[in-house]
Amino acid sequence: MDLRLNIETYWLILGFLGQILFFLRFFVQWLASEKEKKSVIPLSFWLFSLSGGIVLLVYAIHIKNPVFVAGQSCGIFIYIRNLLLLSKRNKNQ
Repeated sequence: MDLRLNIETYWLILGFLGQILFFLRFFVQWLASEKEKKSVIPLSFWLFSLSGGIVLLVYAIHIKNPVFVAGQSCGIFIYIRNLLLLSKRNKNQ
């Protein structure tokens, strides 16, 4: 039995990794909100958003899906902007 994975299997694994990272942003946001008993968006939400978005963008480019590429590209700029705003706020505190 040949246990080697072909290149498309690696790409599929990368796509699922991106989806897992993207899911984790919602999970950590939910946990933080439950802890505070109000809706909050922790730093980890934006970090998972950015990392998941980048991985999914790479995957979308590989599968040549222009809709997926456009959506992830726009999201990445928003995640970076929010991280910059949080960084600026933390420096001022």
